[in-house]
Amino acid sequence: MAQSHVLQIKRIYDSAQPTDGYRVLVDRVWPRGVSKERADLDRWAKTEVTPTTDLRKWFAHDPAKFDEFKARYIEQLDGRDEAAEFVSDVRDHLRTGNVTLLYAAKDPACNHAVILRDWIAEHL
Repeated sequence: MAQSHVLQIKRIYDSAQPTDGYRVLVDRVWPRGVSKERADLDRWAKTEVTPTTDLRKWFAHDPAKFDEFKARYIEQLDGRDEAAEFVSDVRDHLRTGNVTLLYAAKDPACNHAVILRDWIAEHL
């Protein structure tokens, strides 16, 4: 039976674990107070799959705007060739291990990484 690997999300401020597998920062802005060594990244997807600066600033992590933010963000992802290429990269890494999308937002349920994880899963 083939081993199943998972696509997961995690705050960049949480310690790296062996179960993280391929670690990708999916924030456009480098997280405050995190050194490159501590981040222990395999990749920083700075622009390929992150919300545009305008959309990120408009959202400002306001839960009341989350549904509209999600719709706008998915529209951005659907329109980017780089996002499709990112999905392909994730697919390749999931063949051999877990993939962890890292984000800095404080709210674990109301952030773009939640949307991105689900969008990628739909496109695998």
